[in-house]
Amino acid sequence: MIPDWTHERQQMVEEQLRRRGIRDPRVLAAMATVPREAFVPDEQRIASYSDQPLSIGYGQTISQPYMVALMAEVLQLQPSDRVLEIGAGCGYHAAVLAMLAGHVYTVEVVPALAVQARQNLERAGFGGRVTVLIGDGSNGWPEFAPYDAISVAAGAPEVPDALAAQLADCGRMVIPVGEMDYQELRLMTRRGRELDSRTITACRFVLLRGQAGWR
Repeated sequence: MIPDWTHERQQMVEEQLRRRGIRDPRVLAAMATVPREAFVPDEQRIASYSDQPLSIGYGQTISQPYMVALMAEVLQLQPSDRVLEIGAGCGYHAAVLAMLAGHVYTVEVVPALAVQARQNLERAGFGGRVTVLIGDGSNGWPEFAPYDAISVAAGAPEVPDALAAQLADCGRMVIPVGEMDYQELRLMTRRGRELDSRTITACRFVLLRGQAGWR
């Protein structure tokens, strides 16, 4: 029996997001619209709207729905914003961001996942709103900088200098920073040459790989 995905999506929004304090109506609408089941592997599809991250292979995961919504909410995205995402994974998080912003540029270090993300986004109707690059996300994507917002979906030992340099003035970056098995989700806001930092919550993400990540 095929699940009623629309019902499961609405239930996820009510029970996992709204009850935990997600209030931005645009974020709630995006989470209620993007079909998460279209981005998870076939063997995980029945758990598409479970309150947990799910494995997508290659040691990577699709983040818990609440964390996707929280990161999107704190970025306060505007419809004209240019967004850089680090860690495309299966493409789901990029699709949510694309519902809220002008265009999303997403970088994935695992080539097979980047191809998968591109295919998932095309099938779900986001191909024209998200551009996927295979590369070292810790170096960002200088070609399209500066970015109004940067969303990092992998835990970093510290904020990579390259990402900070690609953030526009008054731009926001959300990034998990800390140890391998424990991080703080931080919101960084550029004020001229300075980066203001605010801790949002404790978290645990897969590790950022690359030149400025974990080796």
